Amino acid sequence: MTVSPVGGPRSPIRVLLADDHTLVRRGVRLILDSEADLTVVAEAGDGAEAVERARSGDVDLAVLDVAMPRMTGLQAARELSRRLPDLRILILTMYDNEQYFFEALKAGAGGYVLKSAADRDLVEACRAAMRDEPFIYPGAERALVRSYLDRLHRGDGLPERPITEREEEILKLVAEGHTSKEIGNLLFISAKTVERHRANLLQKLGMRDRLELTRYAIRAGLIDP
Repeated sequence: MTVSPVGGPRSPIRVLLADDHTLVRRGVRLILDSEADLTVVAEAGDGAEAVERARSGDVDLAVLDVAMPRMTGLQAARELSRRLPDLRILILTMYDNEQYFFEALKAGAGGYVLKSAADRDLVEACRAAMRDEPFIYPGAERALVRSYLDRLHRGDGLPERPITEREEEILKLVAEGHTSKEIGNLLFISAKTVERHRANLLQKLGMRDRLELTRYAIRAGLIDP
């Protein structure tokens, strides 16, 4: 059992686990619940549900998958960072992807863990997050730092986001087949506002229709192919 600085017992870290695959959630839950200082108190099947669960319950740490319906883990992380600044966030993903890593940090996540190594790294990452220490999966540090330094030497910096966060939210939902009215209801905006954002997306990305937007969303990792 973990001990508080004053010598008394400390309650386990309360974890929210979000992944759209039930079997993955079950496996990750087994890993976390086997530790005395960690307990999964809530689960979610998509990013929007994760935000709702985190806001309605007492949660210390959110573990979010990247690719989820309605709202990605990165989008959920941004929303949670704004609404619950004291909540710690980890990204759990199958993507060994440098861009996702930097986006995760920008979204407010304190760590990035590969699903393929979750049994080895996740518990350590959870504890590091609660200590306000960043966690990067082993083997990634040198490649990430080298790539970042190469960009700086070239004068590139980090790649700019081609679309705004709101446009990204709408792009994902359009690609998933939601109507403008449905998207408006999910995001609490009018259908006309959705249509305006959709028109801006088409113009900004140089695209003609929903099919091209969907292909772009797949390439950007917003939805699974």
